[in-house]
Amino acid sequence: MSVLPRHLLPDNSTTDEGRLSVGGCDVIDLAAEFGTPMFVYDEDHLRARCREAVAAFPDGVAYATKAFLCTAMAALAVEEGMDLDVSTGGEIHVALASGAPAERLVFHGNNKSTRELTMAVDAGVGRVVIDSMVEIEKLEGVLDEKNGSMRVLLRVNPGIEAHTHDFLRTGAADSKFGISIADGRAAAAVERITSSNSLDLVGVHAHVGSQVFEVESFSKAVQILAGFVAPIAVDELSIGGGLGVPYVEGESAPTITEWGAAIHAAAADAGITQRVTAEPGRAIVARSAVTLYTAGTIKEIPGVRTYVSVDGGMSDNPRPVLYGSGYEVFLPRATDVERDREIRLVGKHCESGDVIVWQGKVPGGLTIGDIVATPVTGAYGHSMGSNYNMVLRPPVVFVKDGNARLVVRRETYDDLLARDVG
Repeated sequence: MSVLPRHLLPDNSTTDEGRLSVGGCDVIDLAAEFGTPMFVYDEDHLRARCREAVAAFPDGVAYATKAFLCTAMAALAVEEGMDLDVSTGGEIHVALASGAPAERLVFHGNNKSTRELTMAVDAGVGRVVIDSMVEIEKLEGVLDEKNGSMRVLLRVNPGIEAHTHDFLRTGAADSKFGISIADGRAAAAVERITSSNSLDLVGVHAHVGSQVFEVESFSKAVQILAGFVAPIAVDELSIGGGLGVPYVEGESAPTITEWGAAIHAAAADAGITQRVTAEPGRAIVARSAVTLYTAGTIKEIPGVRTYVSVDGGMSDNPRPVLYGSGYEVFLPRATDVERDREIRLVGKHCESGDVIVWQGKVPGGLTIGDIVATPVTGAYGHSMGSNYNMVLRPPVVFVKDGNARLVVRRETYDDLLARDVG
């Protein structure tokens, strides 16, 4: 038996006789008002993590929008002093629609199309992160047509095997991202960029992976990068993002403050004189949200397990299917109650792999119609969501000081036909 660890809930979470409120709003009342499934975000939690990141990286820090993006989130991050890391034309479009200044955008991606690069140049995006030799030619072509120039960073591959899931490693030698330092291609890319009339090399970028708990992986990357950037006339070294967050009981991770301190210490030890920047995403948003579902079916299989089916699933949280990611489950009407009933929390999709929590625990009183919640769902739920089985994507609600603000509405059945031209 165990009680849900409180450190997995958003900062501004309270209980009254076990009933959960976030940001001063009773979550069961929110479920009644907005329906389920739904994402509930603690706005003050988001702002606090943004401010922590700005303090930890005073020379510059960008929010990695891939973790969670809507116009409200983009505007919030910019208000709190962060730039925005975008990686597709769609992310650029949403970021600009939020009112974010184009010069505050950093454009990433391993396969930027000519159309996307043109979009970035026309909008006045502040910096483009070069990911390949091919991309140098593409961007130069766009700039030459427009008689323009662009400030760029070069994404290099430091060859670090970060301790995380294979699919989340991005800094190892075998990766689709970046240009290898070890085989000399990164040095060749520097020469190519610095000889360009339209590209201004202002920095070097690296990213070791995602959901990384050990700061030593970042420190190792800094040590490798120190030797690479020493002879290059650039003023920025971006360590990227990837700081892990705890999702289940027993997990812990460094804070953004601790992460920043470790990186700055490693940079100082390595003699790095460039300003050190970063791009956290998951660490900003993950713990800020909970997802609310309604239990629709409870299926007991004697001697095997109990399946609890809810009205969402892999369409609003594909991470358990993609990576085998772990989550906790609880009843927000009984948040502080011992969870003594073992279940598997599953969705409504026509897939046996449609699992949200593989080995969950809930109080014994769970019944059909109960509101069921999963915490730490602020990252890569909304952003990776789909319409599989033509399920409608959930709404996103920000809560603060007892007020709930709908920032992304629930899809309608007509939305499913909006692009269908027959």
